[in-house]
Order: sequence, then structure tokens, then C-alpha cells
Amino acid sequence: MLKNNLLQSLTICLTAIFSLSACAQEHGKNEDLLKMNTTILQRTVLLNNQSALVPLAGLDKATIASVSLGFGFQSISDSLLNKYSKITSFSSGSYEPAADLYKLEDDLKLFNTVIISISDLETTNPKYTNFISSIAKNKAVIIALYGDQTALAAFDTINSPLVWSQQKSAEAAALIPQIIFGGIAAENRLTTAISAKYTIGSGFSTTATRLKYTLPEDAGVNADNLRDIDNITAEAINAHAAPGMVVLVAKDGKVIFNKAYGSHTYGGPADKITDIFDLASVTKITATTPMVMRLEEEKKLKLDTNIGAYIALARNTPMNNIPVREVMLHQAGFIPYIPFHDSVKPTDHSSDSSAAYPTKVADGYFIRKDYFRDVMWPRMLNAPIRTPGKYVYSDISMYVMREIVEHISGEKLNDYTQENFYAPLGMQTAGFLPRDRFSKEQIIPTEQDTYFRKTLLVGFVHDQGAALAGGVSGHAGLFASANDVAIMYQMFLNKGTYGGQQYFKPQTVETFTSKQSNVSRRGLGFDRWDPDLAKKYPSETASSQTFGHTGYTGTCVWVDPSRGLVYVFLSNRVNPGVTDRLVKMGIRSRIQEVINKAIDKGL
Repeated sequence: MLKNNLLQSLTICLTAIFSLSACAQEHGKNEDLLKMNTTILQRTVLLNNQSALVPLAGLDKATIASVSLGFGFQSISDSLLNKYSKITSFSSGSYEPAADLYKLEDDLKLFNTVIISISDLETTNPKYTNFISSIAKNKAVIIALYGDQTALAAFDTINSPLVWSQQKSAEAAALIPQIIFGGIAAENRLTTAISAKYTIGSGFSTTATRLKYTLPEDAGVNADNLRDIDNITAEAINAHAAPGMVVLVAKDGKVIFNKAYGSHTYGGPADKITDIFDLASVTKITATTPMVMRLEEEKKLKLDTNIGAYIALARNTPMNNIPVREVMLHQAGFIPYIPFHDSVKPTDHSSDSSAAYPTKVADGYFIRKDYFRDVMWPRMLNAPIRTPGKYVYSDISMYVMREIVEHISGEKLNDYTQENFYAPLGMQTAGFLPRDRFSKEQIIPTEQDTYFRKTLLVGFVHDQGAALAGGVSGHAGLFASANDVAIMYQMFLNKGTYGGQQYFKPQTVETFTSKQSNVSRRGLGFDRWDPDLAKKYPSETASSQTFGHTGYTGTCVWVDPSRGLVYVFLSNRVNPGVTDRLVKMGIRSRIQEVINKAIDKGL
């Protein structure tokens, strides 16, 4: 058993399922592995796809189970499936050998989609084929068959989509799930007749519509040229710039690097690439701005209409005549920041929840009812307008935009983004209020708050104003894993499409992400490449097309269309307390430089 586990761990490393670590950063080995994967895919065929179920769509409505019928590499297969959507795993080996799998079938009652992995040797077992036939009567079933193609004959009477791979190996188990979800296109046909149903030329083609998880060489990048990412992250951790971080690189729709470094806290558990981080101001372009984009496309929101047209309470305030466009460009004249937490009174909060103190700001800290409406919002509405028409980066802008989009849509920001973007995109961790959905162990701790909430913040937004607003705000409050962030920004890089679904018109993406200001580098909501080359922002060789954003907690996402690049960096640089070392050391931009140069250099 130990030997098998070690072999699986090595294979996982080589196939880059979990991270492209040192073992995969050897160019020669990667080229050999890439050739092997190419051979596997050339001998893989999608059959029975008349209904176009593959690649899977409608992820927000799918409840998906993965079932292994004696397949030895289910853990590898499931690790890939889980990059695209939430999967619940079942194995026939967990049930009594003598049973007819009735209990397994019963356990699948709450799932509408079932992905079944089976090897050729198991197809001779009528228990398994009867089980597949039974559940296929009322569920969407996709079969992944590994091994000799003669085993296809066992499925002559089953019409569910079937992906057949000649190899039954760990490498194949990492590739077939990507065909099922559209990370890899299906292209091949049977070259041998197996039965009256499976004849020469049988097969279906699909188009790649989602991220592919692969090696750098698959995107024309030499893995050896990415090694300095390890060195820079080690330098950051040793200097206590942040206890841990995750770096993800996608090139041309292919995730070619995804690795976790360091630990949750200094001396704490190791970071994992699936960990959930406080995105801080990356919230602005991952939640609020997409909602603005959607409402503007639907002609429900007009950028050149004034704030007062959408918010009644603003009509007798200095905000009234400010156009929405100026708010999105940080040119509304708002003051940069209001330290709301400095004015919280002892009577405003409680250590226990109650009807009078319903809003949880941290463990053991509850704010009184309607605190945002009664205290925070009036302060913002009546704050002075000091620099209209000038670029002054202000969090107030996205507080305002949240109020505008919620007034227009009639729906809360967190609900709207979950329903319209995160769930259909297959983003499993992205969202506000992560403690309502995930264990503390999966969430990266941010600051050891010694001045406001007096506790270690785990799953509660670091930004004090967003916390007092209930954890959902237009400028901060969003949490996510690196993979989820990459999915969202691959959609933007694709000009609004992902997984076969159109989220925005290409022109909308182009408008919001391109330079839209006469006085700054900004797009609408999005930050951008700075034309002042002395600033080297976001990095020295970033192209003029680059858009994205940084976050106070030590995060960033940058999209460089000229390179087909999505770069995600997540850290908790404010742990245990706020430090500017990550910024002063230029960690995020230096890593981006390594990536840019590796892409430009090629193989």
C-alpha cells in the first residue's frame, strides 16, 4: 500500500495535478511527459455524445457524483474533476462485495449527474453494467472507460456519453476529466470496428471551453525558466513579508503553474493551492465591477447618469450630481478612506449575537442592527467632495457602487454575483462570508487584530469598514482560491465567454478593461498598466494591454492579453500584523517579471 501511495504521489507530481513543483520544473522530463500525454489523447475517443452532454454545461444546476467501479486511479481523476466543479466521490469498493450496488444507487439519489470511471477488466462484471444501465434511466451519466477498446462492446445497449482511453494509467486519469469538462477538446475517431454500434469512424468532436491543467511546455514555456518563482517566494517568506502564498499562471487558457508556499501562519499548517484567501480590493473587479458591467449591458444602468438618479438618499448630499462613470474611474472627488472602526462605541457592539446585535464582525464581536444604514452610510453620503475630476483612489467609490447596483437589481451583491457568475463559472470557493460555507482550516488567517476586534481574523474580512457593513461590501469582502480567481479572469481574457457560455459581450469587456480616463491609467473599475515606465507597474515588462488589480492583504490578479496571460498571486501579508515588506521587496511584480520573460523566451 505504501509503495502504491508513493507511486501515485510521483505520478501526481509529474502530471501537475496539484502543483508544478520542482519535480516538474525540468524541461526535458516535461517534454517527455507531454509526448506521452499527446499519445494518450490521440488514442482517446468520445462516443455516444449525440445529446452534447460533453463538455458539461450548466454547472450551477448540476449536482455531480464521481463513481469508481473498480478503477484504481479515482483519486487522481477526482482531483481534476474538482478543479471544474464540486464533485462528491463514491467507490464500489466501499460497499459490500456481494451486494448488487443497490445501496450505492440509493446514495446517488440527490445527484443529477454521475461520472463513472471503469477499467476494461471490470466491464465483464454484469453487476457493474447493470448498475450503469439502471442509473442512466433517470440521471445524466458520463462513462470514462480505460483500457482495451474491445471493452466497448459491453456498452452496446447504453447510450450515455462515453470517453474511452486506451490507457488505464494515472496520466490518462488526469486527462479524461478535462475532456468531460471542456478543458481539452475531443477530436478522434475509432480506427477499428468493435461492434455494430461502435464502428470505424465513430466519435464526436468538442471544443475546449475551460481551463486546461498541464505543463509549461504545453503552452510553449520552458519550465526551467520559471524556477525563480520558488526563489522569490522563499525570499519573501524568509523576510517575513508574508507567512505563505499561492501563485498561479495560466497561458493561452492553460494552467501551467500552480503552487503553494509557506504556511497559514508562521509555524502553522502548510498552505495548499485550494486554500481560500481574503482578496481585499480584488473584490472591486471580481464582484462589484462585473455586476456593473452586466447591468450596463442590460441598459439598466447608465454610466453617465448621476448618483442621485439611483440613490434617493444622495439627492440632498454632495454626491447627487456625480456621474457613475466618475465613480468607477475614482474621479468622483471622494476622500480616500473613512476609519469607521475608530468611532465604534461600546454600546455599538456585543460579544454575543442577539436581535439587537445580529451582525457578526469576527468571532466574539457582533455589531448592532442597522449600523451601516444608521452610521456608516450617512457619513459617506455627507463626506466632502474635495477633488472632483482628479484621480484619487477611494474605497468610498465601491461602497457607492454597491448601493447603486443593489438598488437597480433589487438583489444583494453577494447573491447576485453567486447566481450570475461564480456558480455557473464553476467557482466553488469564491464568495462573501466564507465561514458560512467552509471550515476555518481551509481559510487563510489574515491579521492578528490587536486594535479593533482583538482576535485572529479567519474568514472575516480584514477591511474594517467592510466588516462593520456585515462582511459584504463593494470594495472588499470577497474570498476565493487561486483557481477560482483564474477562472474568472480567463473569462475576461476570453472577452466574456467561458465554458460555452457568454457572460459579457466582447465590447463590454474591452470598454471596462481598457484605458477610460484622461487623467489616470484606469479603466472602469479595473486598474491597468501604468504608462509612466519609471513606476514599473504592475511589472517592468507588462504590456500596455495589462489590466487587473491588487489587494491590501497581499493579493493581485493581472491579465496580459498580449501574452495570453492570467497571473494570480494570493498571500496574507498582513499576518500576524500589517507589514509593507511584500510591497517594498516588489514580490508580486518580480514574480510577474519571471513569468513574462519565460513566456517571451519560449522553449
